[in-house]
Amino acid sequence: MSTATRKSPLTDWTVIVPVVALIALILSWGRELPGFAVALVALCLAGAVLAAVHHAEVVAHRVGEPFGSLVLAVAVTVIEVALIVTLMADGGDKTASLARDTVFAAVMITCNGIVGLSLLVGALRNRVAVFNAEGSGAALATVATLAVLSLVLPTFTTSKPGPEFSTAQLTFAAVASLALYGLFIAVQTVRHRDYFLPVATGAAASGGTGAAGGDGAGAGEGDGGGDGDHAEPPTVRATLISLGLLLVALVAVVGDAKSVSPAIEAGVAKAGLPNAVVGVIIALLVLAPETLAAVNAARRDRVQTSLNLGYGSAIASIGLTIPAIALASVWLSGPLLLGLGPIHMVLLALTVVVSALTIAPGRATLLQGGVHLVVLAAYLFLAVSP
Repeated sequence: MSTATRKSPLTDWTVIVPVVALIALILSWGRELPGFAVALVALCLAGAVLAAVHHAEVVAHRVGEPFGSLVLAVAVTVIEVALIVTLMADGGDKTASLARDTVFAAVMITCNGIVGLSLLVGALRNRVAVFNAEGSGAALATVATLAVLSLVLPTFTTSKPGPEFSTAQLTFAAVASLALYGLFIAVQTVRHRDYFLPVATGAAASGGTGAAGGDGAGAGEGDGGGDGDHAEPPTVRATLISLGLLLVALVAVVGDAKSVSPAIEAGVAKAGLPNAVVGVIIALLVLAPETLAAVNAARRDRVQTSLNLGYGSAIASIGLTIPAIALASVWLSGPLLLGLGPIHMVLLALTVVVSALTIAPGRATLLQGGVHLVVLAAYLFLAVSP
């Protein structure tokens, strides 16, 4: 029986681990931890990531695509936004660029890391990874627009010195981000839902890459190629339990990541690395559930689901973070630096161009997956050695 549909008894690790991780979060919150405690919290964090992926797959199997990937992306992003606001409230001026660094790290990890790994796994399985160019292209256009409006324009505006928005500009960026996010969700889940459904595996052989309005819809319901796709959906009760445990696991993931962040900061400082590396590490930890879920979907010939997760997470990260930060800026003291520097703008432009060339044909090989991963590697390397 599929792991996505079996009933989890109270002794199941996917039930126990999120609860233990949450207890570890409560016990460690706001305290300076010794080395062994940091290791234990990190172990709980890793277990919570794996549990979150399991419960996300249960929920996704019940509600179907694209709602399944939307649940995980939005849940992680909402908690991530809460973490950013909390850290900014406590950190003062030294966290002025935290929102920018975190959001940009999320964009690079999702658009290059999650997408690249998914294409690589999909191409290794079937030689060619197939997906809907219409839906993925629309998602990429939304990511690019949000990123430029929120992260590039502040570098060039002149109302305030430095890479900052004025109050009016920040308000416009927040409203525009929220509006674009809402419009994308409406298109993805209602108006053009078929554009975001997995493409039937047979499309690779026939050369078809269009929307899954006919055969693609069937793929979304059970032609993805994995055993879990043909199993009976979980019951409503099992789905609700998994949804609750998913939220518990995600709270534990983000909270435990914050608990170990002082140790990470100390390690980064001791190694003489830029402070921005801390944001990259935290982003990698927070996005681990989406990454594992996307790779699992690609292994089951559901590359479109993987792309939904990747681009959906990037859209949610910008579309929800910028409005939240704009609202929080009312009581937060200190500057809010949103504009990217030259190196990061070049990497963002490269990501958009490469992604557009990857998405346009609706088919990708190992090469495209490798190119995206090299772009991510360049970002990570330059974060360590700017």
